[in-house]
Amino acid sequence: MPESGGDYLYIDRALGPMIGTIAGIGAWFSLVFKSAFALVGLGAYLLLFAPLGAGQIKIVGIALAVLIVLLNISGTELTGQAQAVVVSIVVIGLAAYVGNTALLASGGTGGAEFARLSGMFEAGSMGIVTAAAFVFVSYAGVTKVASIAEEIKDPGKNIPRGILGSLAIMSVVYIGVIGSIVVLNDPENLLHGAAHGASLTPMADGASALFGGAGVVLISIIAVVALTSMANAGVLASSRFPLAMSRDDLLPPFLTAIDPRFMTPRNSILVTGAALILLIAFVPVISLAKMASAFIMFVLSIINLALIAFREADIEDYDPDFRSPGYPFVQIAGTLAGFFMIAQLGTFPILGALGITVGGALIYFGYGRRRVDRTSAFAIARGRVDRDGDESVLSTTDIE
Repeated sequence: MPESGGDYLYIDRALGPMIGTIAGIGAWFSLVFKSAFALVGLGAYLLLFAPLGAGQIKIVGIALAVLIVLLNISGTELTGQAQAVVVSIVVIGLAAYVGNTALLASGGTGGAEFARLSGMFEAGSMGIVTAAAFVFVSYAGVTKVASIAEEIKDPGKNIPRGILGSLAIMSVVYIGVIGSIVVLNDPENLLHGAAHGASLTPMADGASALFGGAGVVLISIIAVVALTSMANAGVLASSRFPLAMSRDDLLPPFLTAIDPRFMTPRNSILVTGAALILLIAFVPVISLAKMASAFIMFVLSIINLALIAFREADIEDYDPDFRSPGYPFVQIAGTLAGFFMIAQLGTFPILGALGITVGGALIYFGYGRRRVDRTSAFAIARGRVDRDGDESVLSTTDIE
């Protein structure tokens, strides 16, 4: 579906405007939370090479948020070019980090030990499930490309390539980086490295043995750049959700405003930026991570259900270039696993996901319901409409 909106657009057309509104608000919140998490989290690394106080770090995070908003308003192409350069530098830096760690461990120097990779399941498998749920925010980027689909050349080929390619690359990089962190550090340092618990700078811990002794500074700079890039991508993608929902009359029309000079959704970006700054200013970093992960898993679970609705509706106009394999088992497993992992995050994220659900429903019934009248793939699949005679059935303009 080569239109702005990504997750929201797909879910809305599959499951109807009420579920679409809930998912759109949830997807928007998840990426804004992720961006805020990045800009708050980079403060811990910033402290390792810049003599700043806690208040000053928060100011730096807000200043970076303002810069990111201005960059996004200035144009998608410029934002994409900056993102490509930054990500390339970060990936090269991470590869050097992993390579240096492997050399140290192979030579038995710098305190690096491959033996630390053993025994990860000794405390039981549920700990790994909980950790996976907590860090799921890191995988939100794999579907961001769909949010700017109408600004992508040949989306039928490039969106699946972007999603699957980034997932493959991320998996290799994450395994390498996490493995290097474990190899470099004594477990106690990771568990109790910060004043109030687990270390907030695990990549920099133990890095003093890397890059000729300059490892801590170099890795901290890479972390700050990577987290800033993560926030930038989050704003780029999340700002398209209010735009798409406004186009569909589910949110006020001022959000459809396009900047006449840069041709970007200016008002939607500004609203997203305002929410980002408020979260940076007032919400703790751990809460941001948990909330972002919960919202992302919630939306991805609904996407699995949306795909089932489209397949079962068998709409003639719905003929995507890429078809998900393993249907319907992959989708059923994805839905159940998503909700199961949300349950591992604790009460606060669950209440947050429920709050977004209730809030989205209130927005729909209070604003969108009387303005929207269209049929979903789910309704077609249930046989509620006559596919040949009802003009409200999804048309080519809805799907493509």
